[in-house]
Amino acid sequence: MNEGFSLGWEEWLALPGLGLPAIKAKIDTGARTSAIHAAAIEPFGPINNPQVRFLIQPDPENPNLEVTCSARVIDRRNVTSSNGETELRYVISTEMHMGERSWPIEVTLTNREAMSYRMLIGRSSIADDMIIDPNQSFAQPELSFDLYKGIPRKRPVKRPLRIALLTREPRNYSGRRIIEAGEARGHVVEAINTARCYMKIGSLSSEVHYDSQILPRYDAVIPRIGTSMTSYGTAVLRQFANTGAYCLNTASAILSSRDKLLAHQILAHAKIGMPVTAFASSPKDTKDLVQLAGRAPVVMKLLESTQGRGVVLAETAKAAESLVDAFRGLNADFLVQEFIAEAAGADTRCLVIGGKVVGAMRRVAADGDFRSNLHRGGTASAAKLSKEERNIARRAAKVLGLSVAGVDILRSEGGPKVLEVNSSPGLEGIESSTGKDIATMMIEHLEMQVRTLALHRDTRS
Repeated sequence: MNEGFSLGWEEWLALPGLGLPAIKAKIDTGARTSAIHAAAIEPFGPINNPQVRFLIQPDPENPNLEVTCSARVIDRRNVTSSNGETELRYVISTEMHMGERSWPIEVTLTNREAMSYRMLIGRSSIADDMIIDPNQSFAQPELSFDLYKGIPRKRPVKRPLRIALLTREPRNYSGRRIIEAGEARGHVVEAINTARCYMKIGSLSSEVHYDSQILPRYDAVIPRIGTSMTSYGTAVLRQFANTGAYCLNTASAILSSRDKLLAHQILAHAKIGMPVTAFASSPKDTKDLVQLAGRAPVVMKLLESTQGRGVVLAETAKAAESLVDAFRGLNADFLVQEFIAEAAGADTRCLVIGGKVVGAMRRVAADGDFRSNLHRGGTASAAKLSKEERNIARRAAKVLGLSVAGVDILRSEGGPKVLEVNSSPGLEGIESSTGKDIATMMIEHLEMQVRTLALHRDTRS
C-alpha cells in the first residue's frame, strides 16, 4: 500500500462485488460504521450461508437508475444513527476500489433515500495510513454515473407480493375479504394461524416455524390478532418484521391500542379530546375514583374489553362503587369513564388507512342498551363526518402509530371525543353501510409501502 493515501470529505468509489462501478460517498470519521443505501431488502439462502438481496439507486438525482445487488450476510448489528435512532441492520463485506487502491470493508444496509450521499464511509473502513482532509473534495480520481450506461437496465415492474394474513379466523368476513382483495390484485395471500406459529431467534437470521416447517419470507404481513392472543401474537409479528416483512400495523402500535389505559394516556398527551377517564389500584380510592369521572351515570371498562364485553353502565354512584369493589375482588384492571349522555347510545366508527379517513359509519345501540357495537345488536348506516371529526380520527391513529385503524368517536356538546381506537377493525359493518371496498384500499396502501425490486437480477445471486 502507498503511504500517505489522501482522502477528501467526499469521494467517488466503486464496489465491483456489488455491481456498482461508481458511487459518491461522504467520509465521516465521526461515524464508526460504513453504510450504503438499500431498499427492498430481501434475505434468502440457507441458515449456514445467509444472503441478502437489495435494491440501490446510486444516483440521488436519477431514481430511474436502479441496480439489484446481492451479498453474503456476515452479521446483524444494532447501529445508532446521528439522530439517536437505533436500527437493526444487515452487515455485508465487500471490496472497495478508490483510485489505485482496493481494500475490503464491512458495510451496513439501511435506507438513505433522504440523504444526499447514498454511501457513508465510517472510520472502521479507513486504514491507519490514510489522511483525511476535511477541506478537500475528491482527492482521488473522480468517476461518473455514465459508467452505468453499459449495464442492462429495465424499469421497475409491479410484482406479485407474498402476503401473510396473521389470523385465527381466516373464514370470517374480514379474513375472506382481505384474501379476495389481495388475490384480485395478483398477490398471494396465505392465512397463518397465530397460535400455531413458533420462533427461532438468532443473530444472523429470524425464523418463524409453522407445523414443523420454516415459513418462507413474506413481503408483507397483515395482522388480525385477537385480544386473547395479543401478547403472543405481537411477539410473532415482531419476528416476521425481523425477517424483513412489512407489517401493516406494527407490534408496538397494536400493544399501545390494546392497552386502554396506555392508549388514553397517549391520546391525552396529544391533546385529543376523549371522555374523562379515571384509573386507580387502591380499594381506598373507590368513592373518589368514581367522582373523578364525573357524576353518575359512569361507564366501567375492563382494560382488555372488546366488542362491548366487559363494559358496564353504572347509573348511580352507589352502583358504580359496588362495581368497582366487584372488579377489584376479581383482580381486574379497569377504567371509570365519563358517560356522554347526549350521544344517545350512538357513536361513529371512522376507518383510517395510511393517514386518510376512507369511510365512516354511524352505529346505534339496540333498544335497552347503551353499547353501539354491532356484535351487541347495534345497527349501522353511512355517516358524514365534519372536518373536526376527520382530523381527530387521523390524529388518533397517527399518535398510536397505526396505519390501519377503526377510530370510534362520540359526538358530544363539547365536540367529538375519541372513545376507542381499534387496531383490527372489522370490515363487514363498514363495507356494508358505506358500499366501499375497504379491503382493496388496505391492499393498495400495502402495495405503496412495499418497495418492488427491479425486474433484472444480478447474475451473481
